[in-house]
Formats: sequence, C-alpha cells, structure tokens
Amino acid sequence: MAIAFEVNGKAVTVQAAEDTPLLWVLRDEVGLTGTKFGCGIAQCGACTVHLDGQPVRSCSLPVSAAAGLKVTTIEGLGGSHPAQQAWAKLDVPQCGYCQSGQIMSAAALLAEKKAPTDEEIDAAMSGNICRCGTYQRIRAAIKEAAGIGAALPTAAAPTS
Repeated sequence: MAIAFEVNGKAVTVQAAEDTPLLWVLRDEVGLTGTKFGCGIAQCGACTVHLDGQPVRSCSLPVSAAAGLKVTTIEGLGGSHPAQQAWAKLDVPQCGYCQSGQIMSAAALLAEKKAPTDEEIDAAMSGNICRCGTYQRIRAAIKEAAGIGAALPTAAAPTS
C-alpha cells in the first residue's frame, strides 16, 4: 500500500503494509538510521520521533498513523538543535545507543516548556531508558539547552 507523509521537511511515499512499524519504514525504506530499535514494545524510548511535533514511539506506531502527517527524526534536527549542542557540550552519551530518542524527547519538551523544572524534565523523560545511567547529564543538558544553567554534580572532595 502507498502511504504518503513528510519526513524532515521532505514529502515521501512508501510502499508498506499499513501495520508496519514506522521505525522500520524510516530505517529500511527512507534510509534514516538515526532512530534506533530498542525494546520493540514502546517502553525504552530509543525509537522516539516526532509526529506533528509530539514525541511518539516509532517501534509500535503503524506507518499508516503517519499518513499525511509530519515526521521528524534525529536527522531532522540537523545537529544544530540546542539539545544536540548541549548533549555535545556536556558529553552526555556513554554508549550513545539511546541518545537519539533521549534528544527527541528533550526537544519536544523544550518546544513546549522553555524553562522546564526538574519535575517537568523527569515527567517528559520518564519513558526513556538509558542503560548507562546518564540521567544526571541528560537533565543537565536539558537545562543547558533551555539556558537555565546546568552544573553537573561533582564528587565531593575527601576531607582529612
């Protein structure tokens, strides 16, 4: 079946079964491999993309749900989004596998909240899992991107 939608500002039409997960269409048909497969059940967030500006889990979203809509992937942020710049500045990733999904969730949060609180960051990022445990750096990077400061915690100096 032909399904038409927009990806990163470009019109695309793909031939896919309507229940094919959007993730596989983006990776295999459109050739955008920045969005990652993690769990396959929409629990880890590695596959997060934006659908008309809202973060969605592309591993469980049928491509038919994107028909006529705008999809933005990590590649669509172009490397210049404040979240991407903050991620690089604060050296957030360790293995990096989950980071495209983390950044996409953070970008959606920052589009909605210009200066998110810790609670708002926690709520927006709660569906994204980082096996390396970089959560403090992720929060700091979101604050850095928002321009509200983000000192990373440091180890306390030993006292003698």
